[in-house]
Amino acid sequence: MVPNLVTALTGPINELEQRVLESMPAIERWFRLEWMEHTPTFYCSVDLRNAGYKLAPVNTDLFPQGFNHLTPQMLPLAVQAAMAAIEKICPEAKNLLLVPCEHCDSASYLEHLQCLVQIFTQAGLNVRLGSADPTLGAPQVLRAPDGAEIVVEPLERHRTRLGLKNFDPCTILLNDDLRAGVPRVLQNLYEQYLLPPLHASWATRRKSRHFRSYEEVAKKFAKLLGMDPWLINPMLAHCGEVDAGSEQGLDCVRGHCESMLAKQRRKFKEYGIAERPFVVVKADAGGMGSGVLTVHDVRELDAARLQRALARPAGEAPAVSEVIIQEGVPTCERIGDAIAEPVVCTIDRYVVGGYYRVHAGRGVDESLDIPGSSYVPLAFAESHHLPARGAKPGASAPNRFYMYGVIARVAMLAAAYELEATDPDAEDYD
Repeated sequence: MVPNLVTALTGPINELEQRVLESMPAIERWFRLEWMEHTPTFYCSVDLRNAGYKLAPVNTDLFPQGFNHLTPQMLPLAVQAAMAAIEKICPEAKNLLLVPCEHCDSASYLEHLQCLVQIFTQAGLNVRLGSADPTLGAPQVLRAPDGAEIVVEPLERHRTRLGLKNFDPCTILLNDDLRAGVPRVLQNLYEQYLLPPLHASWATRRKSRHFRSYEEVAKKFAKLLGMDPWLINPMLAHCGEVDAGSEQGLDCVRGHCESMLAKQRRKFKEYGIAERPFVVVKADAGGMGSGVLTVHDVRELDAARLQRALARPAGEAPAVSEVIIQEGVPTCERIGDAIAEPVVCTIDRYVVGGYYRVHAGRGVDESLDIPGSSYVPLAFAESHHLPARGAKPGASAPNRFYMYGVIARVAMLAAAYELEATDPDAEDYD
């Protein structure tokens, strides 16, 4: 299944697809050498936007929620990737403690947990779920949509080790982005592997840092292919000390929006793109589509509109004080009549599948990562690792999905750069 593309079948994206296919041996060698020097994130999902004139990531989630949207055909590769990841980290591992997000009772999220448990069980691990919620005093039984029981138990801390009753794991896998802060029960664990590390959580992580790392990696990748890095890189600016409820910091946001729109107009003129540019103002921390504002004209931007867009649900997280201004990348993809964007899932350094996020009520310039979206699996079953290199650009599902996987891996490599640069235990960390 290939989505409907409303752009012409000849253009920059198809030229990029052809260049990626022609450079496949060099690309795979480049990734292999990079992974010799850098450690991939344990798992992640990358939201991509295909504008027809460029293909770029707009979010890289290091605590992914959506593995339930993968097809059964994708799961064997996910199991193999999980095996490879565990063998590198803790070859003798027997027990895996999975820590879900605190509010884990939605039907979709329970299906996601079921999928993670299935993957890591088939990878040879005993998997149990433990909650960091301090109010959970006894095991909680949750009912998945298929009727299966999912048991979430209270975490037990014994000095520097974390586990459950009669369960001592080698590895602890977090599936909670900790946007509200790091619970004490997860701090100072020196005898076990905690994945992803705490500095990957939104308690400390910032999108501005990630996209600076992505720009660095994208330039290296573009040089390898002899192309303009703008074709895969969304331009970025950052504003700190923004009070969304007042004029404080608004001049910074307006100034960067105006500058970004001017840069886009120049790029559009260079490439002959007849589109109206826009920028996206986002909270610098937090995921799940929270804090997103689309701006086509700086005259539209005022303190009240910024406050409404960046408002947090009561008690969920601190108020937004830092924002990024990101080049807007529209999506030209459709599932039926609904707007769609691809999401690529990875474990270790491997693409294990993906899906389309679809929303009939959103525009091409709006975030789709909101309640009400639906999900359609990508046709990765046709092989995203074995593209049809002789096929006409824009006409082959394996080729298109291989290209998606390549750009997602560039984003994943950027996350590895990011985490190395922000590791509090690194000697040169500042």
